Amino acid sequence: MIVDIKSYLKQKEDIVNKALYSLLPKEDEFPQRLHKAMRYSIFAGGKRIRPILVIAAAEVFGKTAGSVISIACAVEMIHTYSLIHDDLPAMDNDDLRRGMPTCHKVFGEALAILAGDALLTKAFQVMSQRPAVSSQQSAAILQAIHEIAKAAGSTGMVGGQVVDIESEGKDIEFPVLEYTHIHKTGELILASCKAGAIMANADDRGLEAITRYGEAVGLAFQIADDILDVEGTKEDVGKNVGGDVKKGKATYPSILGIEESKKRAGELASLAIASLKDFDEKAEPLRAIARYIVERRK
Repeated sequence: MIVDIKSYLKQKEDIVNKALYSLLPKEDEFPQRLHKAMRYSIFAGGKRIRPILVIAAAEVFGKTAGSVISIACAVEMIHTYSLIHDDLPAMDNDDLRRGMPTCHKVFGEALAILAGDALLTKAFQVMSQRPAVSSQQSAAILQAIHEIAKAAGSTGMVGGQVVDIESEGKDIEFPVLEYTHIHKTGELILASCKAGAIMANADDRGLEAITRYGEAVGLAFQIADDILDVEGTKEDVGKNVGGDVKKGKATYPSILGIEESKKRAGELASLAIASLKDFDEKAEPLRAIARYIVERRK
């Protein structure tokens, strides 16, 4: 089965966006400015790769998007909260995100911080309010929440962000760079894959394969982002490029060079695809996503 990856991503993106629209507080609900800031950031574009990975991983084991949509949307809320905070003057100090003014440029720093906080907590509300029809499903929901919480916390995304900030302007060793990329970006992508498989009741062997896939595509995604910051355009990427160099951030291109970075990203995509060798055509979307991640221009 050959997957038209653009059509697949658009179809799943529409499903996720529709669910996000209904799950988030409406703009006219008090306090209105907070809810406007939350919705502004969620619907300011984005590829929805993480929630789509939740869905695609579940599909491998015979489940549909509807069965994991609350988990998928929660992951996107967590990702968006991290972007709001990442853009703040105290961190990356970015004015543009996805081609639009960042949340703090529109709503002010205080409200941007609170909008991020609200999205993070809303994510856990959405995941935990999903009705379970069996003890097995209850256990799956709890395990999925655990994986996502671990990926978003001090030993995952937040920890990676701290190391990233503290490494600015310093000559760091390659293991520190790899740690930063794996944790700042890779962990939530890995958790997205694992959560989808867990919610679909994957057996140990299946979950192990999905874990290997998620580890590989998570790191490949951040390497591809590093490359785009060098070779991409503001129009394609949706934000100012070259920012990593200006801020003295260590990246794969700055340490390994562009060509070696592209080679490493390609190797990781191949590794991800190889991890799915025991699955049938239901895993084809995951294979196509691995290729897309390293070939994308935005």
